Amino acid sequence: MPNQAERAELHKTIWKIANDLRGSVDGWEFKAYVLGSIFYRFISENICDYIHQLMTEAGQPDFDYTAISDEMAQNIRQKMVEEKGYFILPSQLFLNVVKTADKDENLNERLTSIFRSIEASAQGTESEDDLRGLFSDFTVDSASLGSTVIKRNQLLAKVLKTVAQMELGSKYNDTDNDTFGDTYEFLMQMYASEAGKSGGEFFTPQQVSELLARLASHNNPNIQKVYDPACGSGSLLLKFAKTIGKENPNLKYFGQEINPTTYNLCRINMFLHNVNYDNFDIRLEDTLLKPQHMDDAPFDAIVSNPPYSLKWEGKDNTILINDERYAPAGVLAPKSAADLAFTMHMLWHLSERGTAAIVEFPGVLYRGGDEKKIRQYLIKNNYVDCVIQLPANLFFGVGIATCIIVLKKSAKTDSSVLFIDASKLFQKNGNKNLLLPEHQDKIMDAFAKRQDEQYFCKLIKNDDILANDCNLSVSSYVEQEDTREVIDINEVNARLETLIAEGNELNEKIAKIIKEFS
Repeated sequence: MPNQAERAELHKTIWKIANDLRGSVDGWEFKAYVLGSIFYRFISENICDYIHQLMTEAGQPDFDYTAISDEMAQNIRQKMVEEKGYFILPSQLFLNVVKTADKDENLNERLTSIFRSIEASAQGTESEDDLRGLFSDFTVDSASLGSTVIKRNQLLAKVLKTVAQMELGSKYNDTDNDTFGDTYEFLMQMYASEAGKSGGEFFTPQQVSELLARLASHNNPNIQKVYDPACGSGSLLLKFAKTIGKENPNLKYFGQEINPTTYNLCRINMFLHNVNYDNFDIRLEDTLLKPQHMDDAPFDAIVSNPPYSLKWEGKDNTILINDERYAPAGVLAPKSAADLAFTMHMLWHLSERGTAAIVEFPGVLYRGGDEKKIRQYLIKNNYVDCVIQLPANLFFGVGIATCIIVLKKSAKTDSSVLFIDASKLFQKNGNKNLLLPEHQDKIMDAFAKRQDEQYFCKLIKNDDILANDCNLSVSSYVEQEDTREVIDINEVNARLETLIAEGNELNEKIAKIIKEFS
C-alpha cells in the first residue's frame, strides 16, 4: 500500500485523469465508466493472480493465463466459479482487451459481450445474485459518450487505456487489493462531493464510517456478522473489512439497498476489497417494507446512515402496525419521516450482546407525537446507550449537524444514557468539515469511560430523560461553555470617564478656536 504522500499524489492524478477524460459528460453519469473499468481491471488481474498462485503450487510458476487459448481455459471454468464466483476467458481479460481497444471498431459490442459473459458465468451457482447486473450502468451506447459509435468507442478506449496506466497494483501475487479499493472509494467520494445531495445518498464520509465502526465494535470481540439496512455503496460495512475482517477472514457482511445503481456500487466495492462472494449478501429491495435479512438476524454489529426524513407508507399501510419490527413501540414512525422506522428495524435485527451505531436526523431526538412515543419505548426498555452530537457540514449535500444514536440490548451495564457533544470537534476543509482521528479518539475515550466531563459529556438516568419529555437532544443535557470574553465593569466605567473627560477637553479647545475667529 502506498504511504500517505504517495496515496495523496495518486488520488490527485486519478481525479485529474477522471475529469480530463469525461470532457462534456456529466461527472455523476461518467463515474460508471471510470469505476466500472477499474472493477473490470481488478477482477481480471485478481483471477489471473489466483490462477498463477495455483499453478505455482503445482510446480508451474511460469504459467501465464493471459496467453493461453480460450479452449484450454475452459478446463478450469467450474473451479474458478466455485472459488472466485465468476470466470473470465483469456481473450476477455482487461489486459488483452486494452491492447487493441483504440483500433477495435466493435469495442462497444465486445465490451457488452464480455460483461454479459462474466455475469452469465455465475448463472445457476451460489454467486449468481452477487454478479447479476454488476455492469448494467456501463452503457456503451449512451449518447452522452458521443454522437456516433466511432466517437463513443474512442472515448471508451481512452478510459480503458487510462485505467490500465493507473498504478493500482502489479502482476502476480502482488495485486494490491487495498489500493484498488482505496482508489475506488476515493473516486466515489469525489463524485459524491460533486453531486451534492444525490451523492450524499450513497456515500458516507470515511471518518464518520470509521467512528461508527469503532462504536459498534467497542467491547464486542466476537463479531461474526455485520449489517447495514441502507448500505449505499458499502463504505460503512467495509470499515469492518479493514479492521475486524483482517483478524476474521470469515466475517459476513449483510446489506440492503433500494437504489439499483448504488446496489451495484456496493457489490463492486465488496469485490474490490477482496471480500469473496460467499462472505457478503447484499440485496436490492425496500428495507422498511420488504426486509431481506430477517432469517439471517440477529447481527453482532449494525452500522447505518439511513436516508433522513424519508416519506413512507406508515399508518396508511394497516399491516405495518403488526409487523414484528415496529409493533413493540405501539406506534409507527410518521409518514413524513421514517427515521425511527429504520431505528426500530435495526433494533429488531440486533443481537442481545450486539451494538448498533446509527446516524440520525436531529429532529427525531426531540419531536413530539409518535416519534416521542417511540423514544419513550426505547428509553423505558434501556435500549439507548449513547447519543453523540456531530459537527455540521460533515456530509455531502447536508449542512446540518447530525447525530449518532448507539443502541444496545442486554449489553448495557446501567440504566442511563451517555450524551456527548462533539459539535466542536472538527477541522475545516474548504466548505466541509473533517472529523480527524484525534477527534474520533476523544469521542471513543468518553464513550469507553462513561463519565461526566464538563462541557463535553454527561451521563443521565433514564428516569430523568423520561421526565424531560423523552428528549434525547444532547444540548438538553450537556452544558455549553460560555466562550464570551469576560467584561470588567469597573474597567469599562474608568475608560468611559476618561473618554468623557477627553471629549470635554476637546470641546473646550474647539470653543476657543471658534471664539478667536468670531
